[in-house]
Amino acid sequence: MGIRIQRAGQDDRGLVVSVLEEAFHHDPVSSWVFPDEAHRRAVHGKFLGVFADITLAEGRIDIADDGAGVALWLPVPAGAPEEEDPTPALMRQTADPDNERCELVGRLTGKVHPHDRAHAYLLMIGVSPQCQGEGVGAELIRAELDRCDRDGVPAYLEASSARGRTLYERLGFRFLGRAVELPDGPSMWPMWREPRTG
Repeated sequence: MGIRIQRAGQDDRGLVVSVLEEAFHHDPVSSWVFPDEAHRRAVHGKFLGVFADITLAEGRIDIADDGAGVALWLPVPAGAPEEEDPTPALMRQTADPDNERCELVGRLTGKVHPHDRAHAYLLMIGVSPQCQGEGVGAELIRAELDRCDRDGVPAYLEASSARGRTLYERLGFRFLGRAVELPDGPSMWPMWREPRTG
């Protein structure tokens, strides 16, 4: 497909959050966290902004073709964290303090996140609805997977929809066998990809 990909800087934060909000507005997990659509529209950007801020500080965000899509990647070192991850609580505090689901989704995914090997973590990927189905997401992911393959680094993600899971499987990810079941909500599928060599 040959899309142009550039690395986001702090000046791109607004664009990144806007693309994510648009891409995830009807996502099963976002709809579970914020069941009321009007309320979701009011607070979703604050919730997603936490992901953008953490990734801008600690990882990399790739932007495709002036905002057609964004991919947020974090490097994760080997070994279990010594302290509890403050991100889920920050997500709740920032976006919707009375909504425990803001925090619960992060705590549940954190429990199944593998830590035995260093890896690249695809925290989120979003493609503008008008560009979905055109291969933008796959190209964004491939850009980082090429780096992973060159460096011999595995990759990890949690698929939040069956459609996403199918895409990730085509890119070499495999389901780890234990889904994250959100209470009275959708499933999320932890997926792992070994680097390809040769």
